[in-house]
Amino acid sequence: MDYRHRAWLNQDKSIRIKHMAFAVKSVDDALVNFQSLLSVSEKTEKVVWEKAETKVAIFYINDIEFQLCESLNKNGRFTEWIEKYGEGLHHICYEVDDIERILEHAKKNNASVRICEACKVYGSHAHPEGFVAFLDNDAAGTEIEFMQVYSEEELKKYNITGI
Repeated sequence: MDYRHRAWLNQDKSIRIKHMAFAVKSVDDALVNFQSLLSVSEKTEKVVWEKAETKVAIFYINDIEFQLCESLNKNGRFTEWIEKYGEGLHHICYEVDDIERILEHAKKNNASVRICEACKVYGSHAHPEGFVAFLDNDAAGTEIEFMQVYSEEELKKYNITGI
């Protein structure tokens, strides 16, 4: 058995990649780049998340959601990131089965939660797609977001819109 197979066997299947978010100066320019190099659909839509002051293009490559994120505010989180690190991978959102359990695990290992800039809330809280929380810590220079995606019942109960 080779190392890839052993790594696959040792994974925690309660954690999956929900999406990867890229900080970009221009969603329009970055999307053209992804379309020309990776065959991303020409039908990819661009939307504005008003509360977060962010323009976003969302598309999938296989089962992974990609988000191209452009701050619409000169002091926005993606603008500040680009000024510090340049364009590129900003954060990975990990879908988890139990957000409170994963946060407890992270805190036991000296992690701390960061404020959700759109909602001004620390720790797990309701968002349009599920409960989310952000860590103040990173993994290999990439921010960490956790999301416990809503069940059908929770989706109806929380019905939150407008990131």
